[in-house]
Amino acid sequence: MNKQNESLYKHARAADCAMTGVFGAVGIFMVTFLILLTGYIIINGFRGFMPEMLSTGQNGILNQLFNTIYLVVLSLLISVPVGIGAGVYLAEYSRPGKLLDFLEISIESLSSLPSIVIGLFGYLVFILMTGMKWNLFAGALAVSILSLPLITTETNSAIRSLPPEYKEGSLATGATLAQTIRHVLIPAAMPQILTGVIMAAGRGFGEAAALLYTSGQSTVINWSNWNIASPTCPLNPFRTGETLSLHIWVLRTEGSLNPNSEAIAGFASAVLVILTLCVSVITRRLSDSIRNKNQKGK
Repeated sequence: MNKQNESLYKHARAADCAMTGVFGAVGIFMVTFLILLTGYIIINGFRGFMPEMLSTGQNGILNQLFNTIYLVVLSLLISVPVGIGAGVYLAEYSRPGKLLDFLEISIESLSSLPSIVIGLFGYLVFILMTGMKWNLFAGALAVSILSLPLITTETNSAIRSLPPEYKEGSLATGATLAQTIRHVLIPAAMPQILTGVIMAAGRGFGEAAALLYTSGQSTVINWSNWNIASPTCPLNPFRTGETLSLHIWVLRTEGSLNPNSEAIAGFASAVLVILTLCVSVITRRLSDSIRNKNQKGK
Protein backbone atom coordinates (compact mmCIF):
# COMPACT_ATOMS: atom_id res chain seq x y z
CA MET A 1 0.00 0.00 0.00
CA ASN A 2 1.55 3.30 -1.11
CA LYS A 3 1.52 6.42 1.02
CA GLN A 4 -1.39 8.02 -0.84
CA ASN A 5 -3.64 4.99 -0.41
CA GLU A 6 -2.55 4.64 3.21
CA SER A 7 -3.44 8.28 3.85
CA LEU A 8 -6.84 7.83 2.22
CA TYR A 9 -7.44 4.69 4.27
CA LYS A 10 -6.54 6.46 7.54
CA HIS A 11 -8.77 9.39 6.60
CA ALA A 12 -11.70 7.11 5.78
CA ARG A 13 -11.11 5.11 8.97
CA ALA A 14 -11.08 8.29 11.08
CA ALA A 15 -14.26 9.57 9.40
CA ASP A 16 -15.93 6.20 9.95
CA CYS A 17 -14.99 6.18 13.64
CA ALA A 18 -16.19 9.78 14.06
CA MET A 19 -19.56 9.14 12.42
CA THR A 20 -19.98 5.90 14.37
CA GLY A 21 -19.41 7.87 17.56
CA VAL A 22 -21.88 10.58 16.50
CA PHE A 23 -24.64 8.12 15.58
CA GLY A 24 -23.96 6.09 18.69
CA ALA A 25 -24.27 9.19 20.86
CA VAL A 26 -27.52 10.16 19.12
CA GLY A 27 -28.86 6.64 19.67
CA ILE A 28 -27.92 6.63 23.34
CA PHE A 29 -29.47 10.09 23.79
CA MET A 30 -32.75 9.02 22.19
CA VAL A 31 -32.99 5.78 24.18
CA THR A 32 -32.18 7.62 27.41
CA PHE A 33 -34.72 10.32 26.61
CA LEU A 34 -37.45 7.75 25.90
CA ILE A 35 -36.70 5.85 29.10
CA LEU A 36 -36.75 9.02 31.19
CA LEU A 37 -39.92 10.30 29.53
CA THR A 38 -41.72 6.98 29.93
CA GLY A 39 -40.55 6.63 33.51
CA TYR A 40 -41.63 10.17 34.36
CA ILE A 41 -45.13 9.66 32.91
CA ILE A 42 -45.64 6.34 34.70
CA ILE A 43 -44.19 7.40 38.05
CA ASN A 44 -45.96 10.76 38.03
CA GLY A 45 -49.21 9.08 37.00
CA PHE A 46 -49.19 6.50 39.77
CA ARG A 47 -48.13 9.07 42.35
CA GLY A 48 -51.67 10.48 42.46
CA PHE A 49 -53.37 7.09 42.19
CA MET A 50 -56.63 6.56 44.07
CA PRO A 51 -58.58 3.25 44.18
CA GLU A 52 -61.66 4.85 42.66
CA MET A 53 -59.68 5.50 39.47
CA LEU A 54 -60.01 1.79 38.71
CA SER A 55 -63.78 2.04 38.46
CA THR A 56 -66.47 3.12 36.04
CA GLY A 57 -67.50 6.11 38.14
CA GLN A 58 -66.82 9.80 37.67
CA ASN A 59 -63.24 9.49 38.86
CA GLY A 60 -62.61 6.16 37.12
CA ILE A 61 -61.10 5.42 33.72
CA LEU A 62 -62.21 1.82 33.08
CA ASN A 63 -64.93 2.86 30.62
CA GLN A 64 -62.48 5.01 28.68
CA LEU A 65 -59.88 2.21 28.75
CA PHE A 66 -62.39 -0.24 27.30
CA ASN A 67 -63.45 2.29 24.65
CA THR A 68 -59.81 2.77 23.64
CA ILE A 69 -59.11 -0.94 23.21
CA TYR A 70 -62.44 -1.56 21.48
CA LEU A 71 -61.97 1.32 19.04
CA VAL A 72 -58.43 0.23 18.16
CA VAL A 73 -59.62 -3.33 17.55
CA LEU A 74 -62.40 -2.04 15.28
CA SER A 75 -59.97 0.16 13.36
CA LEU A 76 -57.49 -2.70 12.88
CA LEU A 77 -60.27 -4.98 11.63
CA ILE A 78 -60.83 -2.39 8.91
CA SER A 79 -57.32 -1.13 8.15
CA VAL A 80 -55.30 -4.38 8.34
CA PRO A 81 -57.09 -6.28 5.52
CA VAL A 82 -57.33 -3.18 3.33
CA GLY A 83 -53.75 -2.08 4.05
CA ILE A 84 -52.25 -5.52 3.43
CA GLY A 85 -54.32 -5.88 0.25
CA ALA A 86 -53.14 -2.48 -0.99
CA GLY A 87 -49.53 -3.34 -0.16
CA VAL A 88 -49.78 -6.66 -2.00
CA TYR A 89 -51.24 -4.90 -5.03
CA LEU A 90 -48.42 -2.35 -5.11
CA ALA A 91 -45.76 -5.03 -4.70
CA GLU A 92 -47.06 -7.76 -7.01
CA TYR A 93 -49.77 -6.53 -9.35
CA SER A 94 -49.06 -2.90 -10.17
CA ARG A 95 -46.86 -1.96 -13.09
CA PRO A 96 -44.62 1.10 -13.39
CA GLY A 97 -46.57 3.97 -14.85
CA LYS A 98 -48.78 6.92 -14.11
CA LEU A 99 -51.25 4.87 -12.05
CA LEU A 100 -48.53 3.55 -9.74
CA ASP A 101 -47.03 7.04 -9.39
CA PHE A 102 -50.47 8.43 -8.55
CA LEU A 103 -51.10 5.72 -5.92
CA GLU A 104 -47.71 6.26 -4.27
CA ILE A 105 -48.20 10.03 -4.16
CA SER A 106 -51.69 9.55 -2.72
CA ILE A 107 -50.38 7.25 0.03
CA GLU A 108 -47.59 9.68 0.90
CA SER A 109 -50.05 12.59 0.97
CA LEU A 110 -52.48 10.63 3.14
CA SER A 111 -49.74 9.77 5.64
CA SER A 112 -48.82 13.45 6.00
CA LEU A 113 -52.35 14.77 6.54
CA PRO A 114 -52.96 16.28 10.00
CA SER A 115 -55.26 14.15 12.11
CA ILE A 116 -57.56 17.11 12.70
CA VAL A 117 -58.25 17.18 8.93
CA ILE A 118 -59.15 13.48 8.99
CA GLY A 119 -61.38 14.20 11.99
CA LEU A 120 -63.25 16.93 10.13
CA PHE A 121 -63.57 14.66 7.09
CA GLY A 122 -64.92 11.88 9.31
CA TYR A 123 -67.37 14.30 10.91
CA LEU A 124 -68.69 15.42 7.51
CA VAL A 125 -68.86 11.97 5.92
CA PHE A 126 -69.44 9.52 8.77
CA ILE A 127 -71.61 11.73 10.97
CA LEU A 128 -73.37 14.50 9.02
CA MET A 129 -73.87 12.70 5.70
CA THR A 130 -75.12 9.53 7.41
CA GLY A 131 -77.32 11.41 9.86
CA MET A 132 -75.78 9.58 12.82
CA LYS A 133 -74.57 10.82 16.16
CA TRP A 134 -70.98 10.54 17.35
CA ASN A 135 -70.07 6.88 17.63
CA LEU A 136 -67.14 4.51 18.04
CA PHE A 137 -67.46 3.07 14.54
CA ALA A 138 -67.06 6.50 12.96
CA GLY A 139 -63.99 7.01 15.14
CA ALA A 140 -62.62 3.64 14.06
CA LEU A 141 -63.09 4.60 10.40
CA ALA A 142 -61.24 7.87 10.98
CA VAL A 143 -58.36 6.09 12.71
CA SER A 144 -58.31 3.51 9.90
CA ILE A 145 -57.70 6.29 7.38
CA LEU A 146 -54.70 7.38 9.44
CA SER A 147 -53.45 3.78 9.76
CA LEU A 148 -53.78 2.69 6.13
CA PRO A 149 -50.58 4.39 4.85
CA LEU A 150 -48.51 2.76 7.62
CA ILE A 151 -49.75 -0.77 6.96
CA THR A 152 -49.71 -0.37 3.17
CA THR A 153 -46.17 0.98 3.10
CA GLU A 154 -44.81 -1.70 5.44
CA THR A 155 -46.53 -4.50 3.49
CA ASN A 156 -45.26 -3.20 0.16
CA SER A 157 -41.73 -2.82 1.51
CA ALA A 158 -41.78 -6.22 3.23
CA ILE A 159 -42.85 -8.14 0.13
CA ARG A 160 -40.45 -6.29 -2.16
CA SER A 161 -37.53 -7.01 0.19
CA LEU A 162 -38.06 -10.78 0.11
CA PRO A 163 -35.53 -12.81 -1.90
CA PRO A 164 -36.88 -13.57 -5.41
CA GLU A 165 -36.33 -17.29 -4.74
CA TYR A 166 -39.42 -17.30 -2.51
CA LYS A 167 -41.73 -16.36 -5.37
CA GLU A 168 -39.85 -18.24 -8.09
CA GLY A 169 -39.68 -21.46 -6.08
CA SER A 170 -43.41 -21.38 -5.35
CA LEU A 171 -44.36 -20.65 -8.95
CA ALA A 172 -42.03 -23.43 -10.12
CA THR A 173 -44.03 -25.98 -8.13
CA GLY A 174 -47.17 -25.03 -10.07
CA ALA A 175 -48.71 -22.62 -7.56
CA THR A 176 -50.61 -19.63 -8.87
CA LEU A 177 -49.59 -16.08 -8.01
CA ALA A 178 -52.52 -15.75 -5.59
CA GLN A 179 -51.52 -18.99 -3.84
CA THR A 180 -47.90 -17.84 -3.71
CA ILE A 181 -48.89 -14.53 -2.14
CA ARG A 182 -51.18 -16.16 0.39
CA HIS A 183 -49.05 -19.14 1.44
CA VAL A 184 -45.48 -17.93 0.84
CA LEU A 185 -44.97 -14.18 0.52
CA ILE A 186 -47.33 -12.87 3.20
CA PRO A 187 -46.22 -15.41 5.88
CA ALA A 188 -42.57 -14.66 5.10
CA ALA A 189 -43.18 -10.90 5.24
CA MET A 190 -45.45 -11.05 8.29
CA PRO A 191 -42.80 -9.96 10.85
CA GLN A 192 -42.29 -6.66 9.03
CA ILE A 193 -46.02 -6.30 8.32
CA LEU A 194 -46.64 -6.57 12.06
CA THR A 195 -44.37 -3.54 12.48
CA GLY A 196 -46.90 -1.53 10.50
CA VAL A 197 -49.71 -2.99 12.61
CA ILE A 198 -47.86 -1.94 15.78
CA MET A 199 -47.51 1.62 14.49
CA ALA A 200 -51.17 1.66 13.46
CA ALA A 201 -52.27 0.44 16.89
CA GLY A 202 -50.06 3.03 18.58
CA ARG A 203 -51.59 5.73 16.40
CA GLY A 204 -55.04 4.60 17.46
CA PHE A 205 -54.20 4.51 21.17
CA GLY A 206 -52.82 8.03 21.15
CA GLU A 207 -55.20 9.67 18.70
CA ALA A 208 -57.41 12.47 20.01
CA ALA A 209 -57.97 15.11 17.33
CA ALA A 210 -59.63 12.77 14.82
CA LEU A 211 -61.82 11.25 17.54
CA LEU A 212 -62.90 14.62 18.86
CA TYR A 213 -65.29 14.98 15.91
CA THR A 214 -66.26 11.33 15.40
CA SER A 215 -66.42 9.16 18.54
CA GLY A 216 -67.67 11.85 20.93
CA GLN A 217 -66.71 12.99 24.42
CA SER A 218 -69.24 11.09 26.52
CA THR A 219 -69.58 7.49 27.63
CA VAL A 220 -72.69 5.80 28.98
CA ILE A 221 -72.15 2.07 29.48
CA ASN A 222 -74.37 -0.39 31.32
CA TRP A 223 -72.18 -3.41 32.01
CA SER A 224 -75.21 -5.56 32.75
CA ASN A 225 -76.75 -4.84 29.34
CA TRP A 226 -75.36 -7.06 26.56
CA ASN A 227 -78.01 -6.34 23.94
CA ILE A 228 -75.74 -5.13 21.18
CA ALA A 229 -78.53 -3.01 19.67
CA SER A 230 -78.85 -1.03 22.91
CA PRO A 231 -77.08 2.37 23.06
CA THR A 232 -75.65 1.46 26.48
CA CYS A 233 -74.28 -1.98 25.51
CA PRO A 234 -70.46 -2.06 25.81
CA LEU A 235 -70.13 -3.86 22.45
CA ASN A 236 -72.41 -1.55 20.49
CA PRO A 237 -70.08 0.14 17.96
CA PHE A 238 -72.63 2.86 17.21
CA ARG A 239 -72.68 4.38 20.68
CA THR A 240 -70.63 7.38 21.75
CA GLY A 241 -67.33 6.49 23.36
CA GLU A 242 -64.69 8.69 24.94
CA THR A 243 -61.20 7.19 24.69
CA LEU A 244 -58.35 7.64 27.14
CA SER A 245 -56.57 10.23 25.01
CA LEU A 246 -59.77 12.27 24.69
CA HIS A 247 -60.44 11.86 28.41
CA ILE A 248 -56.99 13.23 29.21
CA TRP A 249 -57.57 16.21 26.93
CA VAL A 250 -60.98 16.94 28.50
CA LEU A 251 -59.58 16.67 32.02
CA ARG A 252 -56.72 19.05 31.25
CA THR A 253 -58.90 21.62 29.45
CA GLU A 254 -62.44 21.38 30.79
CA GLY A 255 -61.98 19.39 33.98
CA SER A 256 -61.52 22.28 36.39
CA LEU A 257 -64.80 21.39 38.11
CA ASN A 258 -63.29 18.07 39.18
CA PRO A 259 -60.72 18.63 41.96
CA ASN A 260 -59.00 15.36 41.03
CA SER A 261 -58.75 16.12 37.31
CA GLU A 262 -54.95 16.48 37.31
CA ALA A 263 -54.39 13.22 39.17
CA ILE A 264 -56.88 11.34 36.96
CA ALA A 265 -55.28 12.72 33.80
CA GLY A 266 -51.83 11.70 35.05
CA PHE A 267 -52.98 8.17 35.89
CA ALA A 268 -54.79 7.85 32.54
CA SER A 269 -51.59 8.93 30.77
CA ALA A 270 -49.60 6.29 32.64
CA VAL A 271 -52.14 3.60 31.78
CA LEU A 272 -52.11 4.66 28.13
CA VAL A 273 -48.31 4.43 27.98
CA ILE A 274 -48.30 1.01 29.66
CA LEU A 275 -51.04 -0.21 27.32
CA THR A 276 -49.09 0.89 24.26
CA LEU A 277 -45.90 -0.72 25.57
CA CYS A 278 -47.69 -4.00 26.31
CA VAL A 279 -49.20 -4.15 22.83
CA SER A 280 -45.81 -3.38 21.27
CA VAL A 281 -44.03 -6.06 23.32
CA ILE A 282 -46.69 -8.72 22.63
CA THR A 283 -46.71 -7.97 18.91
CA ARG A 284 -42.91 -7.98 18.81
CA ARG A 285 -42.86 -11.37 20.51
CA LEU A 286 -45.33 -12.66 17.95
CA SER A 287 -43.23 -11.20 15.15
CA ASP A 288 -40.07 -12.89 16.49
CA SER A 289 -41.94 -16.18 16.84
CA ILE A 290 -43.10 -16.03 13.20
CA ARG A 291 -39.59 -15.09 12.03
CA ASN A 292 -38.02 -18.01 13.92
CA LYS A 293 -40.65 -20.37 12.54
CA ASN A 294 -39.95 -19.19 9.00
CA GLN A 295 -36.20 -19.62 9.46
CA LYS A 296 -36.62 -23.16 10.78
CA GLY A 297 -38.83 -24.00 7.82
CA LYS A 298 -36.24 -23.02 5.26
